[in-house]
Amino acid sequence: MTRPAACGAGRWAGHWQQRADVVVIGTGVAGLVAALAAQRAGRKVVVLSKTGDTATFYAQGGIAVVLPDALREDGDSIEAHIADTLAAGAGLCDPDAVRSIVADGYRAVAELVEHGAQFDESTPGTWSLTREGGHSRRRIIHAGGDATGAEVQRTLNVAAATLDVRPNHVAVEILHDAGAVTGVLVLNDDGFGVVHAPSVILATGGLGHLYSATTNPDGSTADGVALAIWAGVPVSDIEFIQFHPTMLFDGHNAGRRPLITEAVRGEGAILVDSQGCSVTEGVHPMGDLAPRDVVAAAINARMEQTGAPCVFLDARRIDNFEKRFPTVTAACRAAGIDPTLEAIPVLPGAHYSCGGVATDVHGRTELAGLFAAGEVARTGMHGANRLASNSLLEGLVIGGRAGKAAVAYALAAGPVTARPPEAVVRRALPRADLQRAMTKNAGVVRDADGLRILAKELDTAPPRVIGSRADFEDAALTTAAVAVAAGALARTESRGCHHRRDHPGTDPVEARALVPAGACC
Repeated sequence: MTRPAACGAGRWAGHWQQRADVVVIGTGVAGLVAALAAQRAGRKVVVLSKTGDTATFYAQGGIAVVLPDALREDGDSIEAHIADTLAAGAGLCDPDAVRSIVADGYRAVAELVEHGAQFDESTPGTWSLTREGGHSRRRIIHAGGDATGAEVQRTLNVAAATLDVRPNHVAVEILHDAGAVTGVLVLNDDGFGVVHAPSVILATGGLGHLYSATTNPDGSTADGVALAIWAGVPVSDIEFIQFHPTMLFDGHNAGRRPLITEAVRGEGAILVDSQGCSVTEGVHPMGDLAPRDVVAAAINARMEQTGAPCVFLDARRIDNFEKRFPTVTAACRAAGIDPTLEAIPVLPGAHYSCGGVATDVHGRTELAGLFAAGEVARTGMHGANRLASNSLLEGLVIGGRAGKAAVAYALAAGPVTARPPEAVVRRALPRADLQRAMTKNAGVVRDADGLRILAKELDTAPPRVIGSRADFEDAALTTAAVAVAAGALARTESRGCHHRRDHPGTDPVEARALVPAGACC
């Protein structure tokens, strides 16, 4: 059981209390980088960890980064990386944000290396680079073959050993007064408590558990999106949910499923249907290495045409597959599949939220003192579809900036006192019911009829007093689902990873960010 530290602890109106300068919610790449940056500035930082399991840990592919001139291969450049990112984003990226983040990438990676991160090398002292979907150059650095996220998480966990990390702490509400943050209402094993703080950083990850099957860990329940909406902070482009084209199909249709990293296709694997025919031929000039939205839509279309439950990724032509992709190999063999001898059954799975809490490139939101970084945030980097391996890059860059910005704000604001509500009541559907409705009506391909049915079902969500983590997660998922449905219904076009069956074309008039109306509270 974790109890509040002595400094500032106490009881007030049935709540335990704690004081901090900065509260970070989440312990993935963005959260720990932000917390470390804030701690280096000499501030008191409290880190809230709901589960200890992060999406960062499961990231297989790598980090997209342009190396300094002397280390580059294949004529890569900042401009080329920007161009690839903008192309994948389908007209909705903020070019200034993209440039700011891409140009700062190597510095952020170098800082991670200073903490002890080790990336795979082609020769001693030279990082091994691979290519993934949507990239015109080999610029992806990786670790352990296909265990980059695990290495990033390991490195940051070691670096964060001196941080005040609170396991099993659920952030239930962002407390604010007079247009500024005053703290966080938290639920832990001791019940409800309050951390009084002028700066709060949302680094809660994604919303994959809106759907029955996802590559995300169990804690990815849209917490940060919901906390922002409840605090009156806008979320943007939330309808753009990236479905990873190649989630392992092992006969199970629910829960977290392993993904098959895009780097497998980057090394020569091909997508085929049950008859051995190419899935992407004639769909896009880049074929199997087209941006994720294109490949996921092509797989979905082929499955609808054939009635098959999956397609296949044939990686048998890749030399030393087991050494290059040990994580993928282990996942396949656990499912009774030998990827060196047979094609891997795959299908699209909910993977990444391209939209989120609207921020600038320093993580600042519209609410003074509230910041967001990582997958939960919408910086303008990803637009309508995230380019492969740009997520860890963004988490490193924006996480560090948000930590510094949160410290600067806390110093200017000074101490604050939060006043928690007597009870928190939110509308919530049971998770299984919500996932079924979202999977059916807001999946890879949507249409107006299905989205309206979804919206009506969500509107039946009854009020629930939040008294447990399960209550909170059901409410967070319901709130996020309302926002996704509203955004998807309002965007009457197909763009990036948002595909409307009833509006298959891209409408130039729709090339703008949307803030969905009607998010419930």
